[in-house]
Amino acid sequence: MAASAIFILDLKGKVLICRNYMGNVDMSEIDNFMPIMMRREEDADLSPVVIHGSTHYLWIKHSNLYLVAITKRNTNAALVYSFLYKLVEVFTEYFKSLEEESIRDNFVTVYELMDEVMDFGFPQTTDSKILLE
Repeated sequence: MAASAIFILDLKGKVLICRNYMGNVDMSEIDNFMPIMMRREEDADLSPVVIHGSTHYLWIKHSNLYLVAITKRNTNAALVYSFLYKLVEVFTEYFKSLEEESIRDNFVTVYELMDEVMDFGFPQTTDSKILLE
């Protein structure tokens, strides 16, 4: 399994787009992410994987956005990070730049792409040339 849910957040932690692929994660779990990040930032303890209880947050920051994958089970972190960076690449191909405004302006397309690139928590087609067809 790769990811139960994917979230795109602004810098304040507000959810712009989210997609729950498996249904085994409470969508309110993301509310814990930013307070944990703020605390860790103050302690200079930022790590790419954040664990809170039984929830694992795997995140990347791109310009003014956080892309966060959530899982409750042991997962292949390299696969998740590869997927998150590929997702940034796909969105950049579509919208020329990936920023909060481009997500808001193209949210329907973002949802469609998120449905195409992942199925039941497993990455699928992430080649932007194929997705553009």
